[in-house]
Amino acid sequence: MSKQGPILLIEDDEDDQLLISRAIRSLNVVNPIKVFHNGQEALDYLEVAQQQPFLILCDINMPLLNGLELRAKINQSDYLREKAIPFVFLTTSASAEAIREAYHESVQGFYQKAATFNELEKQIRLIVEYWQSCLHPNSRLY
Repeated sequence: MSKQGPILLIEDDEDDQLLISRAIRSLNVVNPIKVFHNGQEALDYLEVAQQQPFLILCDINMPLLNGLELRAKINQSDYLREKAIPFVFLTTSASAEAIREAYHESVQGFYQKAATFNELEKQIRLIVEYWQSCLHPNSRLY
Protein backbone atom coordinates (compact mmCIF):
# COMPACT_ATOMS: atom_id res chain seq x y z
CA MET A 1 0.00 0.00 0.00
CA SER A 2 1.29 3.40 -0.92
CA LYS A 3 -0.11 6.08 1.32
CA GLN A 4 0.56 8.59 -1.47
CA GLY A 5 -1.00 6.45 -4.21
CA PRO A 6 -4.34 7.16 -5.81
CA ILE A 7 -7.72 6.31 -4.38
CA LEU A 8 -9.55 4.19 -6.94
CA LEU A 9 -13.26 4.98 -6.99
CA ILE A 10 -15.19 2.33 -8.88
CA GLU A 11 -18.73 3.58 -9.30
CA ASP A 12 -21.07 3.64 -12.30
CA ASP A 13 -23.43 6.33 -11.01
CA GLU A 14 -22.13 9.78 -11.98
CA ASP A 15 -23.94 11.55 -9.12
CA ASP A 16 -22.34 9.18 -6.60
CA GLN A 17 -18.95 9.66 -8.28
CA LEU A 18 -19.28 13.41 -7.76
CA LEU A 19 -20.50 13.15 -4.16
CA ILE A 20 -17.82 10.69 -3.09
CA SER A 21 -15.07 12.64 -4.85
CA ARG A 22 -16.34 15.85 -3.25
CA ALA A 23 -16.37 14.20 0.19
CA ILE A 24 -12.77 13.03 -0.26
CA ARG A 25 -11.61 16.48 -1.34
CA SER A 26 -13.54 18.21 1.48
CA LEU A 27 -11.43 16.20 3.93
CA ASN A 28 -8.24 17.59 2.37
CA VAL A 29 -7.08 14.12 1.37
CA VAL A 30 -4.10 14.71 -0.91
CA ASN A 31 -4.30 11.41 -2.78
CA PRO A 32 -5.43 11.72 -6.38
CA ILE A 33 -8.77 10.11 -7.21
CA LYS A 34 -9.07 7.83 -10.23
CA VAL A 35 -12.65 7.09 -11.23
CA PHE A 36 -13.75 3.95 -13.07
CA HIS A 37 -17.29 3.23 -14.26
CA ASN A 38 -17.14 -0.53 -13.79
CA GLY A 39 -14.98 -3.31 -12.44
CA GLN A 40 -13.51 -4.20 -15.83
CA GLU A 41 -12.08 -0.70 -16.32
CA ALA A 42 -10.54 -0.87 -12.86
CA LEU A 43 -9.14 -4.37 -13.42
CA ASP A 44 -7.56 -3.29 -16.71
CA TYR A 45 -5.93 -0.37 -14.89
CA LEU A 46 -4.72 -2.46 -11.94
CA GLU A 47 -3.05 -5.00 -14.21
CA VAL A 48 -0.78 -2.36 -15.76
CA ALA A 49 -0.58 0.46 -13.18
CA GLN A 50 2.91 1.46 -12.17
CA GLN A 51 1.83 3.37 -9.07
CA GLN A 52 0.56 1.38 -6.11
CA PRO A 53 -2.97 2.55 -5.19
CA PHE A 54 -3.67 3.67 -1.64
CA LEU A 55 -7.25 2.42 -1.46
CA ILE A 56 -10.09 1.00 -3.54
CA LEU A 57 -13.64 2.26 -2.87
CA CYS A 58 -16.02 0.12 -4.89
CA ASP A 59 -19.73 -0.13 -5.60
CA ILE A 60 -21.26 -3.58 -6.02
CA ASN A 61 -23.88 -3.21 -8.77
CA MET A 62 -22.16 -2.15 -11.99
CA PRO A 63 -22.21 -3.25 -15.62
CA LEU A 64 -19.63 -5.57 -17.25
CA LEU A 65 -17.90 -6.64 -14.04
CA ASN A 66 -19.58 -5.90 -10.73
CA GLY A 67 -17.74 -5.19 -7.50
CA LEU A 68 -17.98 -8.73 -6.12
CA GLU A 69 -16.68 -10.16 -9.39
CA LEU A 70 -13.84 -7.63 -9.41
CA ARG A 71 -12.83 -8.58 -5.87
CA ALA A 72 -12.83 -12.27 -6.83
CA LYS A 73 -10.63 -11.57 -9.88
CA ILE A 74 -8.16 -9.62 -7.74
CA ASN A 75 -7.99 -12.55 -5.32
CA GLN A 76 -7.40 -14.98 -8.21
CA SER A 77 -4.39 -13.00 -9.48
CA ASP A 78 -1.12 -13.57 -7.62
CA TYR A 79 0.17 -10.24 -8.95
CA LEU A 80 -2.83 -8.22 -7.75
CA ARG A 81 -3.33 -10.13 -4.52
CA GLU A 82 0.28 -9.48 -3.46
CA LYS A 83 -0.25 -5.74 -3.89
CA ALA A 84 -2.64 -6.08 -0.93
CA ILE A 85 -4.55 -2.93 -1.87
CA PRO A 86 -7.18 -2.15 0.78
CA PHE A 87 -10.56 -2.88 -0.80
CA VAL A 88 -13.69 -1.35 0.73
CA PHE A 89 -17.23 -1.62 -0.57
CA LEU A 90 -19.23 1.61 -0.48
CA THR A 91 -22.58 0.67 -1.93
CA THR A 92 -26.33 0.95 -1.66
CA SER A 93 -26.62 -2.86 -1.92
CA ALA A 94 -26.29 -3.98 1.67
CA SER A 95 -28.08 -7.32 1.57
CA ALA A 96 -26.96 -10.05 3.95
CA GLU A 97 -25.97 -12.18 0.95
CA ALA A 98 -23.79 -9.41 -0.55
CA ILE A 99 -22.10 -8.80 2.81
CA ARG A 100 -21.38 -12.52 3.27
CA GLU A 101 -20.00 -12.82 -0.24
CA ALA A 102 -17.84 -9.70 0.19
CA TYR A 103 -16.24 -11.00 3.37
CA HIS A 104 -15.83 -14.44 1.80
CA GLU A 105 -13.64 -12.61 -0.73
CA SER A 106 -11.65 -11.02 2.14
CA VAL A 107 -12.88 -7.48 1.62
CA GLN A 108 -11.47 -5.05 4.19
CA GLY A 109 -14.72 -3.14 4.75
CA PHE A 110 -18.34 -2.88 3.73
CA TYR A 111 -20.29 0.36 4.08
CA GLN A 112 -23.79 1.20 2.97
CA LYS A 113 -23.69 4.65 1.35
CA ALA A 114 -24.84 7.28 3.79
CA ALA A 115 -28.07 9.15 3.16
CA THR A 116 -26.59 12.64 3.62
CA PHE A 117 -23.39 14.32 2.48
CA ASN A 118 -22.25 14.91 6.08
CA GLU A 119 -22.72 11.23 6.91
CA LEU A 120 -20.91 10.22 3.71
CA GLU A 121 -18.05 12.52 4.65
CA LYS A 122 -17.85 10.82 8.08
CA GLN A 123 -17.73 7.39 6.44
CA ILE A 124 -14.95 8.47 4.08
CA ARG A 125 -13.01 10.07 6.97
CA LEU A 126 -13.17 6.83 8.98
CA ILE A 127 -12.02 4.73 6.05
CA VAL A 128 -9.17 7.01 4.96
CA GLU A 129 -7.87 7.70 8.48
CA TYR A 130 -7.87 3.99 9.28
CA TRP A 131 -5.81 3.10 6.23
CA GLN A 132 -3.48 6.08 6.68
CA SER A 133 -2.52 4.83 10.14
CA CYS A 134 -2.73 1.07 9.57
CA LEU A 135 0.30 -1.14 9.04
CA HIS A 136 0.00 -3.26 5.97
CA PRO A 137 1.92 -6.12 4.31
CA ASN A 138 3.54 -3.67 1.88
CA SER A 139 4.19 -0.94 4.45
CA ARG A 140 7.68 0.42 4.39
CA LEU A 141 9.08 0.21 7.89
CA TYR A 142 12.15 2.36 8.45
